[in-house]
Amino acid sequence: MSEASDPDVAGTAGSGGSGAPDGGADVELVDAGLWTVPNLITLVRLLCIPLFLWLLFVQEAQAVAAVLLALLGATDWVDGYVARRFGQVSTVGKMFDPTVDRLLLIVGVGSIIIVGAVPLWLGLIVVVREIVLSIWVVALLALGGARMDVTMAGKTGTFLMMAAFPAFLMASDERLAEGVRNVLELIAWGCALPGLVFSMIAFVGYFPMGLESLRRGRAEAAS
Repeated sequence: MSEASDPDVAGTAGSGGSGAPDGGADVELVDAGLWTVPNLITLVRLLCIPLFLWLLFVQEAQAVAAVLLALLGATDWVDGYVARRFGQVSTVGKMFDPTVDRLLLIVGVGSIIIVGAVPLWLGLIVVVREIVLSIWVVALLALGGARMDVTMAGKTGTFLMMAAFPAFLMASDERLAEGVRNVLELIAWGCALPGLVFSMIAFVGYFPMGLESLRRGRAEAAS
């Protein structure tokens, strides 16, 4: 999946992101190839997914798994920053980083649904949204669509959801004090409800944006 055409990921500092290095004017970025530091960072994030599953399902350490998931979500910007700051943008990174981000979200939320740490209706809405949006983006790419920029609603929704689900998971750990769990649950709902609103606003908006990107991409190809 190309970051340049992946809503909620494109333009949010993925390792294939574009733009000038910090503190400078716009410069032309060249493909740095496969073996780059940003791609290595993304690979480490990918390899942490089995660790998350092991902590959650084998060790039944919900709180530790939640902290890992939160860290993986919070460090999403690191590979993109390194790529732009040191001129290591790559074609592989443009596909690899958003694919890992989407996989992390789907696996993370799906696992939290399985352990019953989040209301089923909320988890299903998020997972179905991600799957439908992924199919839509891939279809546009296959049909020759142009870049579809991320919206502020999409970025806000993703950020809030990546805070809400680890909080839900940690709140389900009965080894924590009841007061702590109650606070975590309040935090989870405080992020999840507005996050859901922003995510659905972005979700609806990406369909007309996608049609416009398809029209623009085909026009550019024809010219």
